Amino acid sequence: MAAANPSLPQQTSYRVLGAISVSHFLNDMMQSLIIALYPLLKGSFELSFVQIGLITFTYQATASLLQPVVGMYTDKHPQPYSLAFGMCCTLVGLLLLAVAWNYPVVLLAAALVGAGSSVFHPESSRVARMASGGKVGLAQSIFQVGGNAGTALGPLLTALIVIPNGQGSVAWFSLAALLAIFVLWKVGQWYAHQQASGAFKSKLRQGTAGNGLTRKRIVTSIGILLVLIFSKYFYMASLSSYFTFYLIHKFGLSIQAAQVHLFIFLFAVAAGTVIGGPAGDRFGRKRVIWFSILGVAPFTLLLPHVGLEMTSVLSFIIGLILASAFSSIIVYAQELLPGRVGMVAGLFFGFAFGMGAIGAAALGWLADLRGIEYVYQVCAWLPLLGVLAVFLPDMRHE
Repeated sequence: MAAANPSLPQQTSYRVLGAISVSHFLNDMMQSLIIALYPLLKGSFELSFVQIGLITFTYQATASLLQPVVGMYTDKHPQPYSLAFGMCCTLVGLLLLAVAWNYPVVLLAAALVGAGSSVFHPESSRVARMASGGKVGLAQSIFQVGGNAGTALGPLLTALIVIPNGQGSVAWFSLAALLAIFVLWKVGQWYAHQQASGAFKSKLRQGTAGNGLTRKRIVTSIGILLVLIFSKYFYMASLSSYFTFYLIHKFGLSIQAAQVHLFIFLFAVAAGTVIGGPAGDRFGRKRVIWFSILGVAPFTLLLPHVGLEMTSVLSFIIGLILASAFSSIIVYAQELLPGRVGMVAGLFFGFAFGMGAIGAAALGWLADLRGIEYVYQVCAWLPLLGVLAVFLPDMRHE
C-alpha cells in the first residue's frame, strides 16, 4: 500500500470518531456507576460524606496524576494498543467493586478505574484529532459526547439494575468493558496503520498553525484556562457527587427518584457537549468558553432557592450551558501549544479530574460541617470566575 501523502488534505473519519465515542460512552458509563452507587455504599458501610468524597478523590486523583505523564510519554512514543490495556484496568476495577467487602477495597477498585482512565483519555483525544480531518472542534465534541452520555446513563442503570439487585449486580457491566476492549483494539489497529503510513504527524497537525503569541501570553492563557476548569469542575463535583443527597434531604425523594433527576442533569451535560465543539469551530472558541462558564452563573445562583420542579429545570440548563466549554477549552489549548496533543489532553483531562477529586472531598467535608444545602449556596458563586475569559487572546484563523 502506498504511503499517504502528508501534503494532501485529510478527510474526517466518522467511523473512527464513532468508535472512539462509543468507547468513551462505555468507559464513562462504568465510571459513573461508582458515583451512582454512593447512596447504596453509604448505607452498606455506614460512610460519612467525607468518606464518600474520598472515593471520588481516589479514582479522580489517580487519573489526574497519571494522565499528563501518559500524554507526554505518548507524544514521543505513540502506543496504539494502550487504549485496550487501559480498559483492562477498568474491567478489573469494576469486578473488584462488585465484590468489595469493606471500604478500603472500594477505594482500591476506584483507583484501578482511575488508572484505566489515565490511559484512555489522552490517547483517545489524540485519535480524535487524527480522525478529525481538520474539524477539530467537531471531532472533540463527538469524542466527548460519548463520555457524557455514558455518565448520564450510569445513574439510570443503577436505579433500574443495581439498586434493586444489590452491589454484586455491578459485575454485569463487565460485559460493557469487554465490548470496549474489542472496539479499542480495532481502533488501535487503525492507529497503528496511520502511524506506519506516514500520515500520522500530518493528521495530528491538521487545523493547527503557529499562533504568533509570546511565551508569556501562552503561559498566562493556559493559566486562565486552568482557573476556568477549576470553577467548572468544582461546581460539577457538587452536582455529580452530591445532587442525589441534596434532593433526598431537601425534597424527601427516594434513591431511585433522585437518580432520575441526576440522569436529567447528566443528559443535559451530554447535549451541551454536542453543541460546544461545532459552535467553537463556527463562532470562535473564546466566545464559547466565555458564554459557557460565565453565562451559567445566574442559574447556579438561583438553584438553591427554588422548589423541586424548578430545581430539575435549572439543573438541566446548568448542565447544557456548562458542558459546552470543555471541547472548546481542549482545542483552544492545543492551538496554544501546537504539536503537543497528548500532553495538552493529559494536562487538561488530568486537571479536570483532579479538580473533581479535590472538589468532591472538600465539599463532602463542608457538607458534614454545615449541611448539604450550604454546599450549593457556596458553589453557586464559582461560575463568576468565567469573567477571566475576557483576557484570552482570540485564536480564530481566517
